[in-house]
Amino acid sequence: MVPVEVLGVRQQQRDQEIVVLLLDSAADLAVPIVIGAREASAIAMAQAGLATPRPMTHDLLRDLLGAVGVELERVEIVALESGIYFAELVLSNGVRLDSRASDAIALAVRTDSPVLCSAEIVALAGVEIVDVDQQKEVERFRDFLDHVSPEDFSGPAGHE
Repeated sequence: MVPVEVLGVRQQQRDQEIVVLLLDSAADLAVPIVIGAREASAIAMAQAGLATPRPMTHDLLRDLLGAVGVELERVEIVALESGIYFAELVLSNGVRLDSRASDAIALAVRTDSPVLCSAEIVALAGVEIVDVDQQKEVERFRDFLDHVSPEDFSGPAGHE
């Protein structure tokens, strides 16, 4: 298991799917997990620190755990089968509960609990993070190389 950061929720432009992105910063890979609109809203609202007038389901689960004196120690993304991610809630009393990944992440964000992901899943489903500024710099350098000539490197006349 490797620690991952919940980067946030994004809507993919090409197919309009909503994903939550988990970043493995050590490997510079992000794992996109397709989630529903309600789960996306629950994650985004918790990350933004927005409260609702009445508790949402994930808020209720957080409050219920607190009421019975149990903490969410961590969330583990444990399997990927046929495009479906499986998670487990690891509780302070030693109990492990099966969970949808989106629900587990929504609860982890609300409780400031760590999210871990199987290294195998990161290797299999992770996509390389591309730094937009770095990519633009590489494109400018490639353009420079495409148009540079030896004369561009010579100094003023007679000073080579």
